[in-house]
Amino acid sequence: MTGASDLRFFPSADGDLAYLDTGSGDPVVLIHSGYVDHRVWDAQIPALAAHHRVIAPDVRGHGFSANATGPFRWADDLAGLLRHLDAGPAVLVGLSMGGVIATDTVLEHPGLVRAVVTCGAATGDFRYTDPWHQEVQAESNRALAAGEVEAWLKAFLRVLPGPQRTTDDVDPDILRRLREMALHTLSKHTPDEKDLLVRVTGSWPRLAEIAVPVLAVNGALEPAELHDAARRLAGAVPDGRAVTLDGTGHYPNMERPEPFNRILLDFLRGL
Repeated sequence: MTGASDLRFFPSADGDLAYLDTGSGDPVVLIHSGYVDHRVWDAQIPALAAHHRVIAPDVRGHGFSANATGPFRWADDLAGLLRHLDAGPAVLVGLSMGGVIATDTVLEHPGLVRAVVTCGAATGDFRYTDPWHQEVQAESNRALAAGEVEAWLKAFLRVLPGPQRTTDDVDPDILRRLREMALHTLSKHTPDEKDLLVRVTGSWPRLAEIAVPVLAVNGALEPAELHDAARRLAGAVPDGRAVTLDGTGHYPNMERPEPFNRILLDFLRGL
């Protein structure tokens, strides 16, 4: 398990950004999902660090990284870190929000990226339209605006099992870990805080620009529209493919770490 004592800090132009840097070899960057931090990758970091240099940042406003005080882009933060560490071109592995950061970065800073792996994501243009996700998002937004932490956590944690299961169907330790990380990130913010993130838009038409290998890994229990978007991403780049992992949903790296790690290591060996 990793913790705050293992972290280093990159002095960006807008505060210190935390990251883990371990192992040696070709660099692999693990980019976490929303509201959590680098610890979402605890089952991947040692497996990858046996063969690679593993960099796992806390995205701005998350975990142990500074909040934004002015407009920013995720891709620019990551590019700044990679240049600071002289770690490009790197393989970017992103989960959910982290997958969006990975595709944003390869589009905006292609020289820093050797390959991309997305999980539970496609590009920043993708939006869930199914009623279940719309309901969860609406409750999440309502609870955040009202400062109702427990109601927000309940909505947030529903994403782990997804629409076909309940929280009783998943490992309680994963729920505990997600809750702990989310509470830590949430404690850094206030309900009336301004969203300073500048999003990268118009990504679908630009996918043919991506000249590096792309692997889209998704849990079989994700909704069909995400699988469609992942296949669209993989099919639009010169070297892309999509893989489905059975028995898991939005967090396959946590629910099924061994097969997830095998898929990832096989992809890395093929580069």
